[in-house]
Amino acid sequence: MTAEWYVLIEEDTRTTERADGVELRLHRWMLVGTHHIGQDEAEAVAAAEDAALNYLPGVLARHARPGDVPARHAFLAQDGAWVVLLRQRHRACHIRVSVAQLVHSQEEKEAPPKTLKEKFRSAVEGPPPPLILKPWTPPKQRAQD
Repeated sequence: MTAEWYVLIEEDTRTTERADGVELRLHRWMLVGTHHIGQDEAEAVAAAEDAALNYLPGVLARHARPGDVPARHAFLAQDGAWVVLLRQRHRACHIRVSVAQLVHSQEEKEAPPKTLKEKFRSAVEGPPPPLILKPWTPPKQRAQD
């Protein structure tokens, strides 16, 4: 498999919930963009820097007027990821831009549809017992089980 490089953009989405008279500001990172760059890692690093310096998150873009330019503070972390603080009027948000290499990809597989006989059997017998999935364990621990 050849090296395929991507630029990943995450936004810090904040929601405000009220519980028992207390206002809770909940933050959650959400992946909003995966941009395929190609096989050149240096090109991906340059594209990530460009995204960190120019990308405008949806929360600011929705409320921006023509000609608005938000305040931007871009930090380059030791791992190569960019963390960017953006402020415009009374709104502030964060984005994280990173470079990633695609190392595994698998397409979705669906089970075959039930036959008419299986549908009748499940209607008479009731639903099957729930499928209990084992949680993931490291390969060394699986070998011991």
